[in-house]
Amino acid sequence: MIAGGAESCIHPLVLGGFSRCRSLATSFNDSPEKASRPFDRDREGFIVGEGAAVVVLEELEHAKSRGAKIYAELKGYGCSGDAYHMTAPKESGEGALLAMKRALRNALISPGTVDYINAHGTSTVIGDAAENFAIKTLLLGSEGKQKTGDINVSSTKGAIGHLLGGAGAIEAVFSILAIHENVLPPTINLDNTTEEFDCNYVPNVAQERRVNVAMTNSFGFGGTNSTLCFARY
Repeated sequence: MIAGGAESCIHPLVLGGFSRCRSLATSFNDSPEKASRPFDRDREGFIVGEGAAVVVLEELEHAKSRGAKIYAELKGYGCSGDAYHMTAPKESGEGALLAMKRALRNALISPGTVDYINAHGTSTVIGDAAENFAIKTLLLGSEGKQKTGDINVSSTKGAIGHLLGGAGAIEAVFSILAIHENVLPPTINLDNTTEEFDCNYVPNVAQERRVNVAMTNSFGFGGTNSTLCFARY
């Protein structure tokens, strides 16, 4: 089975629609490479990107029998629909939290074993804050991490923008490669954070870390939320 996503949507109609929703960054027109800045103090909206990614999903025994190179194992998934607002999530990140909880439950993995989260992190003021709150709620506690600095999370949208329908697929690939290469991809343009952003967001430079379990979040307008959980095989 092959699974993936693609998007080619840089068009006046698309840009006009997102502009009317006040979802796009507009203060960096003279330095567009700095416009997408997830979790940063000066974030103000996302940047539309284009691209595609595809992965091959194969039953384990079949892959082993043909000597396939296994990059990671898909352990579980979780979905939720909070239907809170057409474009904005709940500030508590309730929908995101539920999707992540369901993914871990489906994967039979405890929060404390999660080494990396590839965040949805679109660089919007409300969205990044809500997801950040949800991630900390999920991973901190008796069965999770003991301090926020032990939580590794980054948003690759700082580097490639928001691919919309292609975002989930390419971010799944980033998460798989984080496991395969033991490297955390960076959050580009993360120069300053506010007090509530106190996890390790891998600012600007990739970090070498042992990654056995990685999660990736994809959230959409209207409160549609999904999370995938990958693990080292």
